Amino acid sequence: MPLLQFDTTLSLSDDDKTTFAERITELYTAEMATTSGHVAVVVREHESAALHLGRAVDGPLLFLDAEIRRGRSFERKRSFALATMEYAADAFDVPTENMKVVFTEHPGEAMMGMDRVGDTWTDE
Repeated sequence: MPLLQFDTTLSLSDDDKTTFAERITELYTAEMATTSGHVAVVVREHESAALHLGRAVDGPLLFLDAEIRRGRSFERKRSFALATMEYAADAFDVPTENMKVVFTEHPGEAMMGMDRVGDTWTDE
């Protein structure tokens, strides 16, 4: 039951945000071996002065805070992070130096919806 929160200085239309969220969901389900019904994506736009990254070059910034269930391998997380950053670079011209991904892992039981509580993730 991941919560994928993006903070960015991009200015995106409603259609762009929808396309972005749908593509990120596809990448997450493919790279993390799960289904899409429980993937939540948040896109928050900020003025350029509101975000800072020491290594940044001229261009938009994009940060992902990925709140995920504990248990995914480093390889799965790295693959998703790279796929996400490659997509943002290609689709929205975000310089690679201007992106950052941070994973926070939670036990399955800490991730809840009205109809379910997460369980332990296994790579089967």
